[in-house]
Amino acid sequence: MTKIIDYYYALISPWTYLGGPRFDEITRRHGATVSYKPVSLGDIFPQSGGLPLAKRAPQRQAYRLVELERWRTFLDMPLTLKPAFFPAAEWPAAGMVIAAQRQGLDCGRLTNAILRAVWAEERNIADIPTLRAIAVETDMDADALLAAADTEAVKAEYAANTKEAMERGVFGAPTYVYRDEPFWGQDRLDFLDRALARE
Repeated sequence: MTKIIDYYYALISPWTYLGGPRFDEITRRHGATVSYKPVSLGDIFPQSGGLPLAKRAPQRQAYRLVELERWRTFLDMPLTLKPAFFPAAEWPAAGMVIAAQRQGLDCGRLTNAILRAVWAEERNIADIPTLRAIAVETDMDADALLAAADTEAVKAEYAANTKEAMERGVFGAPTYVYRDEPFWGQDRLDFLDRALARE
């Protein structure tokens, strides 16, 4: 039976970044197929009761930094707690990922490279030359991806991903949906691993 995971995420989410390598390892080990679905949390949060970071209570903002530091140490991953270019506009980066998937490219690799650029390398993913460089570093045609990201079809798919996420009860990133069961957050990856192992 084909194992398909719908992966809803934001390209500036530190939790998506932290979960990326383990998610890749889990899906490879189980032979699962991933449907990459970058979404707009700016549209999801008002509908789901979420708040952008700057509008959260000070104690929540402070605890977020504690948790990020814990997880970067536990996972031994480079992560800047307050990167120079956060928050940053996710378009056209999200469009490039959608275009990569449409072209049958390794959009998981591209996704993780974009996330790493924000959280480990302090690069501005809203900057076109930076996105070009990231595409080249992942052995992809930057011009082709950027051109595709500017098409109405790719923009419509981004909007459709976001609408679909809301309809499926997604309220934060990353969210992995397998057999209609949601797993929210990179700290739920062990449960996703177990669900995949049951079949």
